[in-house]
Amino acid sequence: MLSRVTTIAFRGIEAVPVAVEVQVASGTVAFSIVGLGDKAVAESRDRVRAALSAVGLSLPPRRITVNLAPADLPKAGSHYDLPIALGLMAALGAIPAEAVVESVVLGELGLDGRVVGVAGVLPAAVAAGALGKMLICPAVDGPQAAWASQDLDILAPASLPALVNHFAGHQILSRPRPRMGAGTVHVGDLTDVKGQESAKRALEIAAAGGHNLLLVGPPGSGKSMLAQRLSTILPPLDAQTLLESAMIRSVAGQFDDGGLSTCPPVRAPHHSASMAALIGGGPKARPGEVSLSHGGVLFLDELPEFAPQVLDALREPLETRQAMISRAHHRVCYPARFQLVAAMNPCRCGMAGEPGHTCKRGKSCADDYQARLSGPLLDRIDLNIRVGAITPADLRAPAGEPSRVVAERVAKARERQAQRLAQYGVRTNAECGPNLIEKVLNVGEEAIALLDRAASRQPISARAYHKTIKVARTIADLAGSDAIQRSHMAEALAYKAPS
Repeated sequence: MLSRVTTIAFRGIEAVPVAVEVQVASGTVAFSIVGLGDKAVAESRDRVRAALSAVGLSLPPRRITVNLAPADLPKAGSHYDLPIALGLMAALGAIPAEAVVESVVLGELGLDGRVVGVAGVLPAAVAAGALGKMLICPAVDGPQAAWASQDLDILAPASLPALVNHFAGHQILSRPRPRMGAGTVHVGDLTDVKGQESAKRALEIAAAGGHNLLLVGPPGSGKSMLAQRLSTILPPLDAQTLLESAMIRSVAGQFDDGGLSTCPPVRAPHHSASMAALIGGGPKARPGEVSLSHGGVLFLDELPEFAPQVLDALREPLETRQAMISRAHHRVCYPARFQLVAAMNPCRCGMAGEPGHTCKRGKSCADDYQARLSGPLLDRIDLNIRVGAITPADLRAPAGEPSRVVAERVAKARERQAQRLAQYGVRTNAECGPNLIEKVLNVGEEAIALLDRAASRQPISARAYHKTIKVARTIADLAGSDAIQRSHMAEALAYKAPS
């Protein structure tokens, strides 16, 4: 007796079809699983046996062989339980074989026959639609799978008996409905930030053009508060980015509520984060913070406190907008189009450069602290802004513009960029390559002459030269100008990091 069920193996957010072949034959009593599975796959044997026993189906005293093909593809995770169980039931005649042969199945089994939620259901649903098959997944993951396609047939049972009753026609399961998630919970409003008008302006420019931002200032000046409120002025995710971000979260097992949200993700890892946690990796090559913040913001507070080698690993994702994780047997590529926002003190004591303060450590305090950041990393940051200390007069001042008003200006600037850049496959000014700068950014002669003069007095890299133009283009978009004027370039130069 032989049966076949299709399931999925994950290579990044790519879902690779895997054939689960189940054979029940005469011979020595055994239950073996072959096909390069990990420990979780090997343990499926005991979970499947217990779950089938809980629903009243005992395994016969025969030789049971489960093959996961292709055999040379590594397989990891507990989601192979349900396809193995259904393959066994089909081989034993407990359910009709045709009921599952045209399905993609994944799910973990509890010892009492419950179908437990697993990671990666959304990419699996997308793959099932591409294969023209139905999807069978846990009930808790049904709303997530329903986002893949309105035309995809989905069964989302809460238990193995519920699925058997559906196949027998006793209790038909309805298709799950997609659900909107809670998304990012916004922390406050820009009106909470007293003073810091220049920093708020830099925040608006960063949001409008998707630029990387570094905030430098003494403790208590509002750097973290400003960074946390960036999410309140960002536009919602477009459909493609929403799906990509959701698939990354699904593979990472962080799709808690089963719903999608158009709010850009905001990730803020602690400065003790390892390279695998930030970039991605580990035994199963899981996505890191740079991928989990795809389409949103990666906020690194106390930037110099991160390990230097971890920070330098950000250079490639910032440039390529992908996180490439290489292992001995496979390579995984995750999308990582994120906006880096960082905050730091100017020195170890935090008060360097403040009026009336003299550091006991001398000038070396600031030099040693800032030396923890490499030049190539700083070269990839578009906007550098000094955040001064808050005065009592600032705290008593009236509240500034609310996030809603600033978000409207940001949205209009993004619309101008979308109209200008849509045919080139990029979304924001920050994503423009050198070839697009001359072609579509429309730099005025006076503006480029000002930039050339500034570059001759203080030499900058080609990357910083182009980034200054892109920041000026965003400032022009916020002003509603078709061309980059001299004033726009002058403001962009003010945000360039001092040498």
